[in-house]
Amino acid sequence: MPAPIKDPEGGLRRDMTHRAGTLSRREFSALVAGVGGASLWACQTTGADRSINGVIVGRDVLISMRDGVRLACDVHRPARDGQPVNGSFPVILERTPYGKHLPSRTERSLAEIAHPRARDAVASTFVMRGYIVVYQDVRGRYGSAGEFVKYLDDADDGYDTCQWILAQAWCDGRIATKGFSYAAHTQGALASAGAPGVAAMFIDSGAFSNSYQGGIRQGGTYELKQVTWAYRNALVSPEIEGDPAARQALESVDLHDWFNRMPWRPGHSPLVSAPAYEAYMFELWEHGNFHEYWKRPGIYAEGFYDQFPDVPTVHVSSWFDPYPRTATDNFMALSKRKQSPTWLVLGPWTHGNRSQTHAGDVDFGPSATWDGNVSEDYWVYRNDFFDRYLLGKSNGFDRQPGVRFFVMGGGTGRRNADGRMDHGGRWRTADDWPVPGTTFTNYYLHADGLLAEAQPSAAASARTYVYDPGNPVPSIGGTITSGAPIMEGGAYDQREGPEFFGSRPPFRPLAERSDVLVFQTAPLQTAVEIAGPLEVTLWIASDAPDTDFTAKLVDVYPPNEDYPDGYAMNITDGILRCRYRDSWESPELMEPGRVYRITIAAFPSSNLFAAGHRIRIDVSSSNFPHFDLNFNTGEPEGRASTRRIARNTVYMDTQQPSHVVLPILPA
Repeated sequence: MPAPIKDPEGGLRRDMTHRAGTLSRREFSALVAGVGGASLWACQTTGADRSINGVIVGRDVLISMRDGVRLACDVHRPARDGQPVNGSFPVILERTPYGKHLPSRTERSLAEIAHPRARDAVASTFVMRGYIVVYQDVRGRYGSAGEFVKYLDDADDGYDTCQWILAQAWCDGRIATKGFSYAAHTQGALASAGAPGVAAMFIDSGAFSNSYQGGIRQGGTYELKQVTWAYRNALVSPEIEGDPAARQALESVDLHDWFNRMPWRPGHSPLVSAPAYEAYMFELWEHGNFHEYWKRPGIYAEGFYDQFPDVPTVHVSSWFDPYPRTATDNFMALSKRKQSPTWLVLGPWTHGNRSQTHAGDVDFGPSATWDGNVSEDYWVYRNDFFDRYLLGKSNGFDRQPGVRFFVMGGGTGRRNADGRMDHGGRWRTADDWPVPGTTFTNYYLHADGLLAEAQPSAAASARTYVYDPGNPVPSIGGTITSGAPIMEGGAYDQREGPEFFGSRPPFRPLAERSDVLVFQTAPLQTAVEIAGPLEVTLWIASDAPDTDFTAKLVDVYPPNEDYPDGYAMNITDGILRCRYRDSWESPELMEPGRVYRITIAAFPSSNLFAAGHRIRIDVSSSNFPHFDLNFNTGEPEGRASTRRIARNTVYMDTQQPSHVVLPILPA
């Protein structure tokens, strides 16, 4: 038997050895779960370190945090004939709440899209290249002790974990971090804490630049994916799995019914059977002001960029993901503050689905995937990054373009073989973000529904609509993840349908709703290509003390045989709760009838509006269930008890020129 990996706390664990040298190619492939086995064998036979022919895994190695709580790690080490290889190696660390022993859904490629690689298989590919891999369950999840508090313990725990790794004889003093989604947030958390030993970071779709403006809240509203995430993860939490009555109660919850019965309150919500998860849900909801609660490491990288390690870093996100603002903000800040190189990759996908050509009901063509377009595949790109900056290999990664982004658009607009609208697109590269040479151009809203570069000429002009929180505008795709079974992200024709929560027969286009103001250009004579952040400035008034305003950018296709009414594809959107119009820290209610200037910041995106298309901006006051409802009463966040209807007005004249700023790319 192999010598056990020493547990500094004296805990008992299981040890397992992959003895590749005594197995056939088929047996070794099966041992690493069948996915990627062939490439692992190739690494074993052609790797730089011929002394490595296997992997030894220390399961559930328990390490103590500063408060005495012990977290569980799986440590994957190089082996030779069943024994750990002597010497020290760079370490790759991933911290996750989703089970260190369970596959991460991001570990897949176009060839293996149905099944992600097992974590042991992923770790083995790294070990065979000359690394040690540490997977860790975050506090209170799976094998780790303590209470799970989403996001807020990950800075100190990440720091302490890095400190422990550095103290091990098998670590050469360098730690690379990787991970997707929450495992990207844990990277941002330990970096914000100034964790020691960090030598490179691969941050995929997370690491909040400012969770108050993306990922938890946005524009003062609350993202209700936090509710659906809490519900699904409460079902696999230790406290629920150990309480059959609570589990039965939680499983019997009808989320659709609950979402139809807002407002909620503590003790009267779909999470009442999981008190810890209900408490966290309302805690995030009720902290409406941008005060110290939101300015902590782990959820506010902006406040801790100086503590971030000055190391090579890759930032990844996508247009229909909750984190393109996070990725671009982090890239822009760190590339200017640090000396080490940084990279930014932005695709057209939903959260982590980089090997799919579609998002929602829209297809972007075979060039949309990461595989074969950004690199041979995601793993090749990531491996080359780590090999260049931890193993010192001259593999050319340092010559990768600083920014690589996908411009959506340019397709036929017809249904493809899978029944999706062919929107098309292509990859572009740049040295910086926003792209140098971008022209930020005003397009003005006109009372007759026109959107144009010409300013309105009327001395006084406005449009008014009624916002009823009992009949909100449904979310038709967008930058949504973790929303099942209530909502889905992606690009769709902006039309109600039975698959979208809150839709009602006869399932009309959103543009036909009386509470949606539509402003669109004339059919374009020449194409307009945009990439970057988007802002909408409105002059507004309401008869309510508080209300929301939303803005959505839409690419409007002309009619064709497949879509006789045309196709209105959502590109990006934003929202603002009016009490925060002047200050996130010090909100103020509105005076009924008074005119205010507000700015709505939408997530960045990139799209080619083809000739013959129209550029459209939709303005309304709800985007539900993506964002929580404003009940127009001015009551504290998350504590509403009543609701009222609001009459909301948008002004567009010479003195109050409401407009959108489009980031137009150079030809």
